[in-house]
Amino acid sequence: TRTGDKGKTSTYTGKRLQKDNAIFAALGAVDSLSSHLGLSRVYCKQPDVSADLKGIQCNLQDIGSVIATPASSASAEQLSATSFSCDHISALEKKIDLMSEELPPLTNFILPSGSECSAHLHVCRTQARTAERSVVPLLPTHGGDIEVALRYLNRLSDYLFTAARFCSHCDAVPEEIYTKQQP
Repeated sequence: TRTGDKGKTSTYTGKRLQKDNAIFAALGAVDSLSSHLGLSRVYCKQPDVSADLKGIQCNLQDIGSVIATPASSASAEQLSATSFSCDHISALEKKIDLMSEELPPLTNFILPSGSECSAHLHVCRTQARTAERSVVPLLPTHGGDIEVALRYLNRLSDYLFTAARFCSHCDAVPEEIYTKQQP
């Protein structure tokens, strides 16, 4: 402790960087998302979704490891230890498809709302987009599985949108349809 008191901290590789480096912004965005997913689990009444969210939190830990391991300062062992599989993306896509089968088709924009869990998942969806955007600046130079992590975060926001709808549906809370407001 106290090693960061002067505005620097270390990556997994041991490289010391300023705390305002894009790596740490991305790590913070992913951590924030994971924390809110944990809160969402408290309100989730759907055991399958709750289990998914826990697994997603574990995947976000792994994505944090990818982010914290820039290839330019990493050993082959460190890169291997922080690899992130494309299979996680396929798994999210399958779960999206399964939940979508249970939902009425969308014919209008909906407002982020619904049951307590649903409302929290909508916030998580926006945080997933923030995390995704925070990873983009790392793409040109980071290396490792950063592109896979970015694709996962992109698909995760789709999963969270669908899960929010699914939880409201299961909780019998109707979706609120967007309507253009007149002045």
